[in-house]
Amino acid sequence: MSITGEELAREFLRNPDYVDLSKATNNELSDRALELLSEHEGELNLSGLTELSDAAAEALSKHQGEGWHGILYLAPAELSDNAAEALAKHKGSISIDIERISDAAAESISKHQGELLLLEGLTELSDAAAQSLSKHEGDLFLSSLTKLSDAATESLSERKWEINGMDPKEWAESLRQ
Repeated sequence: MSITGEELAREFLRNPDYVDLSKATNNELSDRALELLSEHEGELNLSGLTELSDAAAEALSKHQGEGWHGILYLAPAELSDNAAEALAKHKGSISIDIERISDAAAESISKHQGELLLLEGLTELSDAAAQSLSKHEGDLFLSSLTKLSDAATESLSERKWEINGMDPKEWAESLRQ
């Protein structure tokens, strides 16, 4: 007997320590199941989802969680501009494992007001995306970044908040070495 995505979501809400959602796929979790999961207060690891619809992003923007213990983990193959705009409303910490981000999505997600914004998987950023992310108010993690122009590095070095746990100017200097 198979379990539906909504049943899986309800079971997770009852017993979050015993239900592993990190390997749940889009076939298993519908937008309605994700809407139910957004009610969870605490860590929500949905890194098995390879697609993130705009409706799903809107639902997950309501998830509550603070710091490392309440983080929302996502790993979509792509992050649409609309999904980024929806996730920017999320009040907690977010980790999004993506390989690239459009300038418009970077502009939207830079408005995220949670404590932490982790954009794992990004190996490069455009100057415009870096300029947008430099305005993000909260700690920013770009740990996979390997390629950044001087202009992008300069933009990010002017942030008030930490990058990868470092002072932005120190972080920028470490990239230049």
